[in-house]
Amino acid sequence: MWKEILKKTDAVLFDLDGTVVDSMGVWHDIDKEYFEKCNIPLTFDYQKEIEGLSFYETAVHTHNKYVPWISPEQLMEDWNRMAYDHYANKVKPKEGISDFLEYLREQGIKMGIATSNSEYLCRATLESNALIKYFDSILTGEQGCAGKPSPDVYLNSAKALNVEPSRCLVFEDIVKGIIAGRRAGMTTVAVHDEYSTYQWEEKKQTADHSIMSYKEIMDEICQS
Repeated sequence: MWKEILKKTDAVLFDLDGTVVDSMGVWHDIDKEYFEKCNIPLTFDYQKEIEGLSFYETAVHTHNKYVPWISPEQLMEDWNRMAYDHYANKVKPKEGISDFLEYLREQGIKMGIATSNSEYLCRATLESNALIKYFDSILTGEQGCAGKPSPDVYLNSAKALNVEPSRCLVFEDIVKGIIAGRRAGMTTVAVHDEYSTYQWEEKKQTADHSIMSYKEIMDEICQS
């Protein structure tokens, strides 16, 4: 199946957090610490509210609803500082992703990152995990795109790679991201991540395909 799908693919686009790297737990800890410093209880509602929002949109939402005395710009600066060590030194790639990226490069398929995160943190983890060499385009949540489920970041990624959206394959770990890929006219793949396990059935129903790990893809390709 995967060889046939990839034959029809000119570019593969990836979300970052929970899709390329196991980093979602970092944000739960940072949000908890930050809210505690502000004497505000962190609720599950907050995680749902910011899901899919760009880095800037998250800062604006947090400023407007929770900490009006802290500017969006200051929030982004604080979050980048708090998260940098994790992204540069502790966050690790998802199982099988390195082999999959190497395979895509061997097949001459372009690759891009389309993330709601900041470029600062995105590049930190891609560089520390020796993955940045695979990506021809990196679009982040600071570059003016509307957050997911808007298709903007994926359409802009396809444009940056000079590829038709219909020839793009999108890997995503959240429902809003999958919807963004579908709205862009792309084929979508749901990636399992423990921090969005509660969405797994919905993710599988929303996406064209689903995987528990990239190892599944490579195992099938190697056996075919």
